[in-house]
Amino acid sequence: MIKISSRSLDDLEFPVIRQHISELCVTGLGKEKALEITPYPTYQKTIFGLNQTNEYVGSKHQEKPIPNHGFDSVAQEIKLLNIEGAVIEIGGFRKIASIAETVNTHLKYFQKYAEIYPSLSETVSTVEFNKDIPEKINSVIDRFGEMKDDASTLLQNLRRSINSVKGQINSSFASALSTYNSYGYLDDIRESVVENVRVLAVKAMYRRKVKGGIMGNSKTGSIVYIQPETTYQYTRELNNLEYEEKEEIKRILKELTEFMRPYRENLIEYQELLSDIDVIAAKSKFAEKINGVLPKVSKDRELHLKEAYHPLLYLNNKRKGEKTFPQSIELSPDNRIIVISGPNAGGKSITLKTVG
Repeated sequence: MIKISSRSLDDLEFPVIRQHISELCVTGLGKEKALEITPYPTYQKTIFGLNQTNEYVGSKHQEKPIPNHGFDSVAQEIKLLNIEGAVIEIGGFRKIASIAETVNTHLKYFQKYAEIYPSLSETVSTVEFNKDIPEKINSVIDRFGEMKDDASTLLQNLRRSINSVKGQINSSFASALSTYNSYGYLDDIRESVVENVRVLAVKAMYRRKVKGGIMGNSKTGSIVYIQPETTYQYTRELNNLEYEEKEEIKRILKELTEFMRPYRENLIEYQELLSDIDVIAAKSKFAEKINGVLPKVSKDRELHLKEAYHPLLYLNNKRKGEKTFPQSIELSPDNRIIVISGPNAGGKSITLKTVG
């Protein structure tokens, strides 16, 4: 097992490399993981990690590239599933359905193109395809994050009644408006809105002639705002129906939360997988920025770098429009020592960092 001290990693500016990769991630969990990257401890893991990145780089040249892996964190929802009696909100379920669908898309993709992406296919192989989660959530919550009318029979009936009562409110208000306006009881503006309720703009002198509830008056007192009596009755009925609707939505969300509890570990796996893919994708972006190539790793005590750059020096000079001079270095079992000499700021440290 290879072990490199944290001081050596600092000298090699490895934390700066991690920061660059973190900035190229698109998910919060991916950014956090990138900042925790450490050198691979074994030859096998090194080869596997390099192949993952190389396959992701090559995917951009394929006819059908790797699907988008972005996701919204469901960490809060995972916590709630571990708390008895806690209920996940509609927005949380929309995120859960989305991350489940994203994982399923990746599983199907890498299963189909396993020959092209053997390492990435192995990476996702530990996660099981699950259609129950998105199907259950999508059966009651639409893609806009709204509870579907047919999420339950009761909810469907309530919303039909709500729509009917809203129609009665509008027709009763229109009738009262027409009637009292013909009597000359209304001000020129005829109507207004008070506390999100349509009201008649009644001249103060006629306020006792209009049946209904007083909702307020104008600053001058010349206009009294009245909700027609019939409209008021329908409004009360609407309030009761909307309360019952909210209670039914709460019941459905509670039921859906209970359904999701056995899948808590699946959600943890989903976040882990997609954040791992996010880091791999970020590595591939960084590799492209530095014009990186897949190295051939040898178990022998030898090193052969041909026209190699220190990645940070290369990026810094590229940003300033300056040329970076490559270095070719070779060490072999018969020639394992190189003496580097030269003036200060002559490139000795850069050479050492390039070799690593």
